[in-house]
Amino acid sequence: MEVEKVVSFYIGEMEDYLLYSELSENAKGELRQKLKEIAEIERFHSQFWENILKKHGVNPPEVRELRGKKKLITLLSRLFNPAVIVSLLEMGESRTVKEYFSFLKEGNLNSEEQETLKKIILDEIEHETFFSKEAKEFGLSNVRDFVLGMNDGLVEILGTTTGLSAVYPDKPFLVGISGLVVGVAGALSMAIGAFVSVKSQKEVNRALKEELEILTEVAPERAREKVKEELIERGVPEKVAERLSKTEELRNLVKIITSAEDESEIRSALFTGTAYLFGAAFPVLPYFLLPSSLISLPVSLLLAGAVLGAVGGFIALFSGIDVKRKAIEMVGAGFSAAGLSFLFGKFLQSVAGIGV
Repeated sequence: MEVEKVVSFYIGEMEDYLLYSELSENAKGELRQKLKEIAEIERFHSQFWENILKKHGVNPPEVRELRGKKKLITLLSRLFNPAVIVSLLEMGESRTVKEYFSFLKEGNLNSEEQETLKKIILDEIEHETFFSKEAKEFGLSNVRDFVLGMNDGLVEILGTTTGLSAVYPDKPFLVGISGLVVGVAGALSMAIGAFVSVKSQKEVNRALKEELEILTEVAPERAREKVKEELIERGVPEKVAERLSKTEELRNLVKIITSAEDESEIRSALFTGTAYLFGAAFPVLPYFLLPSSLISLPVSLLLAGAVLGAVGGFIALFSGIDVKRKAIEMVGAGFSAAGLSFLFGKFLQSVAGIGV
């Protein structure tokens, strides 16, 4: 029994209870009631981990206040519609399910505790489904896609402009134009890729939906087996998938599994391409404003570093990981790519005589 892990589970559930309770105070209508229900469920989960700790002679730590990251989330819920914030919490729930399932297999629990933990895992999956639904309703999945697409554009064009700065130190306009051309080409490529990907997925889902609907009518048991296979393929633990596939709401499960059919390939392409181009603008802009590439370069790096840090913080905030570590990781990866590109540019300049 890994006591430290159980302590972290207990603290996490207590903080979630406090978080959802706080969020419910700023929400209205059906969302308010749903958040209160989730808060109570999280409190039940914390009691389960508390009992496990006491069973092993460990007193659970006192949790009265939210830590910094979750305090920030509650602050954002006061500034924006709480539904917007709630919809972003889906990623954190997904991480919790994986950790709990791992503990279910390795935690040396008795049969009664295992059954309770299975129910807790199912609760967390249902929470993730609820948050996912809110994300779709408020378009937040597109916001996440935009942030990640922007990051791709920023890192790739930062590498391009940094490498070209080494080759053309006295021609910032040429570096800027070149970076812009590469950025537009990359944005078009990303947009077309997103269009094809979503359209193909819709076609696959449509065929799967038709197959499951036919199976539901002519061979319900085979339909349940197929639903179970699809859930497992999507990362749902096998035992949980088996339990879900046996529910009476088989048709609703089919709708959930094939829900991507509603996504617009045109909107996805526009979001992805625009996000990439928006990210590319940060490292390119200084080259149109400053007199030399070597003066533009540090400004470009500062702009890119600030945005990469913000993107890393955004991802970490709603994924349940350390904000500082993720921000440093994102900035470090971007700067590493820029540094290698600069060295490669210098190599080309010296070997091929380009830019001199």
